[in-house]
Parts: sequence; C-alpha cells; structure tokens
Amino acid sequence: MKWTNERATWHSACRAVIGRLWFQHRKTLGVFPGGGAKLQRPLPNNTHSQTHTGLFSGTMELRPLLMCFALCVVYATSKPTEKKDRVHHDDPLSNKEHDDADNFDYDHEAFLGQEEAKTFDQLTPEESKERLGMLVERIDEDKDGFVTVEEMKRWIKHAQKRWIYDDVDRQWKSHDLNGDGAVTWEEYKNATYGYILDDPDPNDGFSYRQMMDRDERRFKMADQDNDMKANKEEFTAFLHPEEYDHMKDVVVLETMEDIDKNGDGLIELDEYIGDMYNQEGDAQEPEWVKTEREQFTEFRDKNKDGKMDREETRDWILPTDYDHADAEAKHLVYESDADKDGRLTKAEIVDKYDLFVGSQATDFGEALTRHDEF
Repeated sequence: MKWTNERATWHSACRAVIGRLWFQHRKTLGVFPGGGAKLQRPLPNNTHSQTHTGLFSGTMELRPLLMCFALCVVYATSKPTEKKDRVHHDDPLSNKEHDDADNFDYDHEAFLGQEEAKTFDQLTPEESKERLGMLVERIDEDKDGFVTVEEMKRWIKHAQKRWIYDDVDRQWKSHDLNGDGAVTWEEYKNATYGYILDDPDPNDGFSYRQMMDRDERRFKMADQDNDMKANKEEFTAFLHPEEYDHMKDVVVLETMEDIDKNGDGLIELDEYIGDMYNQEGDAQEPEWVKTEREQFTEFRDKNKDGKMDREETRDWILPTDYDHADAEAKHLVYESDADKDGRLTKAEIVDKYDLFVGSQATDFGEALTRHDEF
C-alpha cells in the first residue's frame, strides 16, 4: 500500500532530521560520535551554578529535537488528504494581468521578481534609471555592449528563481566547511551523514546509506568537471536539479525509484495510483482518482503496455510547457529595440526604463489613473 511506503519514507527522513539535531545537541555538550569523551571545560568558582546552567542549556537545546519528533509522529500517523503532484511546472512570471495599455506591472515583476519590483517603486525616476543601468551590465554576460533575447531570457529566469539562490547561499555556508569556495562530496557527506557513518542503524527500513548513495549519484551528475567538488552553480544544480536540463535524468530516475515498489524499473498503474492515493477506509475512490486512472491508460502509457518507462515518466513529470520567460524576453526586446537590430543597448533599455522597472513617478501615475477611474 502506498501510505505504508510513504509513511516509512517520511519516518526515515524524520529520523535523519532528528539525528542531525541530536548530533548538534551532543556536540554542544561536548560528546561526539565514535565514543569521544566529553570535552573538559575549566569550571568557574561557582561550580554548582555553572552545572545547573549547563543542564538547563542542554534541555533548551533538546526542545527543537522534541518538537521535530512530535511533528514527524503527527505526519506519520495521519492520512494524506491532498493529491500529490509530481509534475514540475514553471510558475507564472507575475500574477498581474499583462496589459501594457494599462500599466507595466507585469513586465516589472517579470523582469525583477516580485519583491525587487516593489523596491524600485520607492525610487525616484533618476534612481531607477541608475540602478537599471547597473543591472544591464550584469545582464550583458559577454560584455559586448548588447543584450540579446537569450541573455534577457536567462536574466528573467534568474530573477524569478531568486529564492533558489537564497536557499543555496544559506546551505553553502554550512557545507563549505574549509571556506575554499567549493563544496566537496566529502564535506557534504560529513555534514549531512557524518553521525550516521559513526553510528549506523542496521534496522532502518529505508536506510540512510541508500539516501547517501542517492545523494552521491546526484552530486556526481551535478559535478560537470568530475572533480568531486561543486562550485556554486554545480551545488545549485545538486540541490535543485529540476532547474537544470542536464539534471533532468536524475529527477526522472529518483521519481521512478520513489514510485516503483516492485523494483522492475517501470511504473505500473497500481503504483502510479498508490503514490497519489490510499484507499484505506474509503468506501469508494474519489472522482479525481478515476480521472487519474484514465489519464494513465489513455495518455501516460503511450505504448499501451500497462507500464510507464523512463521516457513516458519524463513526459509526465517534465512536460514541455509554454516558455513564459522566452515570451517575455522577446516582448521586452521588441518594445525597446529602437533601431530594430534584434538586440538592446544600455541606452535603449534605460530610455524605456518605465517598461522594465517602476519608480515613484510610475507608481504615482497609476495612483492618479485609479483616482480618475474612481
């Protein structure tokens, strides 16, 4: 049954989190894996007070562990109520309506990202133009003085995925242990699985070693120069493989391994449905489950052999969606390209600054428009 397997996987993942918290707790107290002795710290004059404070600190350190454990127990003993969606779709560039005749809000959020667009709205027109000019120098990757559609597209994708880079920055600090500007596999393994290697649990159903082997395989695929070191871009591909074309194979493989319960390397109908829904306790299947069965039979299983192979799984979870970033890049270039040579100079972009970024002037203008309409 799907729920049993999912619960076991989550139980294992929770154990990993708890293990890391327990490791940090032991480290705080001076106890390390492998039987290391507690660190001897010089005691102050008030020994009793220091001991009491240390015990209290230890108790405080355990609180995150206990809270995590409680959450995991709640999840592991409850039943899923929502359909699991494994399909990777590109998010829209903005929730605003794209109507340049009314305003350029959509373009601002597409070009800058939602939060950065708000920042520009607080600037004077002169400040907006100055900061936009600085951005253009970053967008022009080959420094030839022109911004092409491809460069604009890559910039828009970067702006939209800024949260990913923020996540990578946070994790980078905790994994680049020697501060040399690279994360080796050994550094990542020791930071993530070090406590496991020192104190393995042979009775763990979904073993930590399996998880580690899977991470190592993904790390090697992200490591394009095969030196077992990840620079920032390679580390980003490792943590967020769905964002990189050369990592799509491992996304498909990991998805199939999650769903394929009989280990034949294929996804059968029951496995496909079981990954989304557990019928335990339900008198009849919801309508959406029946629809998914039809989807599998009529569309997912293209060769009609009753199973999904790797290519069929790829078509399912990584569909070829409408490329919003490409469309927006072409739109921005077309609207700003004064000499119609298919590329933009810094002057052309800054001259049309209100298309790319907001300012106090554009924000005030929109306020006036809304007032007049009212």
